[in-house]
Amino acid sequence: MKGKLIVIEGLDGSGKKTQTKLLYEHIKKINSNTTYISFPDYDSPSSALIKMYLNSEFGNDPSSVNAYAASSFFAIDRFASYKKTWSKLYQNGHIIIADRYTTSNPVYQMSKLPEQDWNKYLSWLYDYEYNKLELPIPDKVIFLDVPIEISQSLMEKRYLVNNGKKDLHENNIIFLKKCKKISQFVANFDNWHIINCVSNGIIKNKEDIHKEILKALPEEMLLIESRISSPEYTRQTPDK
Repeated sequence: MKGKLIVIEGLDGSGKKTQTKLLYEHIKKINSNTTYISFPDYDSPSSALIKMYLNSEFGNDPSSVNAYAASSFFAIDRFASYKKTWSKLYQNGHIIIADRYTTSNPVYQMSKLPEQDWNKYLSWLYDYEYNKLELPIPDKVIFLDVPIEISQSLMEKRYLVNNGKKDLHENNIIFLKKCKKISQFVANFDNWHIINCVSNGIIKNKEDIHKEILKALPEEMLLIESRISSPEYTRQTPDK
């Protein structure tokens, strides 16, 4: 019996990591056969091209790498993660909670294409990742909707604390605004569950957003029993 794949999506600064961690910890209490994954997998060699791309080694603008090439960078990283880390878990019934997935590719890459090519790109992407690479299709995608101005403010605070810097995507407001528009298109196209994370211009409390995510998940999706009991399988866990 295959497991279930639940994906948390959203633009940079939308709180994906926080909400993925909260969801993982909640479901783990209900079903111990729950696994957390996150993309890109920066600890893996498979993310090398992604790092080069986001660090502007191929150009200082996202469009320096076309949508299909950039999508391939991220797809291969997911393929490596699936084959090395969680394929057996998923195939044997685990609930997989993902911080980003294939669903991130259209959000960020379709802005490089004319609108008349969006459907063509989606057909190519889903055939490539779900058919040719044989990656699992998500059972549920939750999209965290946050205005660009607020997500940018949250990222500024985050990087100030962590002494980090924005990557190629995060540093381009015009690009992110295009991604915001496209995210609405893809969410409607693929029937994602959109959660408005802002009320009266202020980001909602993380616990309230978490409750909305739980309401969006069918109960039967959380109660799968796994056939895996062997300690040889190890789980990724979110950073504390």
